[in-house]
Amino acid sequence: MKKEHHDEPASHSQLTLQVVEHVRALIGSGQLRPGDRLPPERELARELKISRSSLRAGIGFLSAMGVLKSRHGAGTFVSSGPPALDSSSLNILGTLHGFKAEQMFEARLVLEANVAALAAERATEEHLTELAEEVAEMYAALDDPQEYLIHDVRFHRTIARASGNPILGALMETITANMYDSRQTTVGQAADLKESSEMHREIFRAIRAKNAALAKSTMEQHLKMARTAQEIEAAALEGASATETATV
Repeated sequence: MKKEHHDEPASHSQLTLQVVEHVRALIGSGQLRPGDRLPPERELARELKISRSSLRAGIGFLSAMGVLKSRHGAGTFVSSGPPALDSSSLNILGTLHGFKAEQMFEARLVLEANVAALAAERATEEHLTELAEEVAEMYAALDDPQEYLIHDVRFHRTIARASGNPILGALMETITANMYDSRQTTVGQAADLKESSEMHREIFRAIRAKNAALAKSTMEQHLKMARTAQEIEAAALEGASATETATV
């Protein structure tokens, strides 16, 4: 039985970006097309000389960004339609590396609350269906924080598209990519994903009701709660790391 490759000394972000760039190359060369299934995890991990856990982090990032789609029991596929692999969202690991958490939340509060209001006015039935599906998937993933995070990010991306403004959509791609990359290291410490799911459901209901004011205020409430929750997650992760170090 062969050993899996151990990751070379590299940051989590670098390994994720390595997977992203590899998938982009496969699609760019025509080896993968919309609807195609990705090669098996073991094969990709061996080719990239990284562990399967690092590979899954990269695949999770691409899934959250809508480039890939996982089907239970079937594998991971390139999403239908032209994936925007050259967008800034896929270079976000480097370009936003120096941004502070409080700056990101401030930007999200200003941008996303207003995007939610626009979505309430402009969302199509297709957008509403997608939002409902993501909420349902969040409830189904309450015991799997990493899977939950993917649907959380996709929910926010769908709202951005529902706003009908491609400029706001592009800005949200940047923010949601950074959100995914930064939170996937802490989401495992989440204490109450059910409460978060319920907030997403309330945002969806406000958008479905075409109540722009309620969509905006509910999104603001959600983001403020999310900020507090993520600060607690980060503190819990730091505490767990310190305990582990002390017992070594």
